[in-house]
Amino acid sequence: MDLRYGINPQQRFAESAPVVPDRWPVRWVNGEPSFINLLDALNAWQLVREAGSALGTPAAASFKHVSPAGAAVAGPLDEVITELYGVDVAAGELTSAYVRARDADPKSSYGDFAAVSHPVDEELADVLSRVICDGIIAPGFEPGTVEKLSRKKKGRFVVIEADDSVALPDREVREVLGVRLTQERDAVPISRELLASADAELPEAAVRDLLLGLVVLRYTQSNSVAYLRDGMALGIGAGQQSRVDCTRLAGAKADTWWLRRHPVVRALDFAPGLTRQDRINWQVRFIEGDLTPDETERLAAGLRTPAGELTADLRAEWLRGRTGVSFVSDGALPFRDNVDHAARHGVSFIAEPGGSIRSTDVEAACREHGIALVHTGLRLFHH
Repeated sequence: MDLRYGINPQQRFAESAPVVPDRWPVRWVNGEPSFINLLDALNAWQLVREAGSALGTPAAASFKHVSPAGAAVAGPLDEVITELYGVDVAAGELTSAYVRARDADPKSSYGDFAAVSHPVDEELADVLSRVICDGIIAPGFEPGTVEKLSRKKKGRFVVIEADDSVALPDREVREVLGVRLTQERDAVPISRELLASADAELPEAAVRDLLLGLVVLRYTQSNSVAYLRDGMALGIGAGQQSRVDCTRLAGAKADTWWLRRHPVVRALDFAPGLTRQDRINWQVRFIEGDLTPDETERLAAGLRTPAGELTADLRAEWLRGRTGVSFVSDGALPFRDNVDHAARHGVSFIAEPGGSIRSTDVEAACREHGIALVHTGLRLFHH
């Protein structure tokens, strides 16, 4: 199957083929995907299929550049999400999973590739038709949904149907600089048995969040960590060379998610006509606080009334209200600084492989902060 182009438009030749001849695990329903579209779709589909199976509920992911910007299972929607995406608080499970996934980092999810674990229904198709999204992969589509989605992006919206019955190959192959690399597929199941070594009793909510985090990181470019709560990612850090940098980056995203719920941020009175994405971007920049002079002028021009002040004290007080967060790392935590930073973001539970030469320091840090620690014994690097 020809692709629109390779990773970059100047790479004109690009094609895909099934590993087993004439046995495609996916089929093109609409649009012509690029190389990156297909990488996003295939990784995202594995994530939501595994998460949906491990947790027994619909799952969704919002992918950008072969890592999830967000991931979630079905769950309750707060007013920030319902207002932003124009959905009802009683939205269906599949819709709730996707908007919760997209809300983890809605700035990064601009132009995402979506994935859901269950067939797309009319409600979700309506949401997808109204957000900036490049495509969707799902195991099926209810009547009328493909026609609705096919009208998006002047007919270029990519719709891919996954065939859940196709067995995954036992080995994976990659070629780099004329060298062919082959490895066994990582098929260790993500299940609660991985959490058996917890040094404290884990509530069911934490079990769900830690399992979701493990699945998410299995398909996130390493180094990677994730902060999760209530069955959704609050911040995902991907592709950092330093693990503590990844921890800090994802923590900042989790803080931004929480601060988007602050009354001062919610009171930003945007002028009519400002797009959904512009409102999101200005909320994030307002929270980050380091606006350039040009941004300061443009934000003021986009508001009907002056913005309030989100002081350091208000930030600190609001962030103290966030507790019960789970933190998952795809590799062993090499130093206690990861725990110290995670504790700043409301983390109560940590799951990591364990086995670093400073694991005793990591364990001591968890005890100091009152964080339950789980050594899964499973590294989940993804490249």
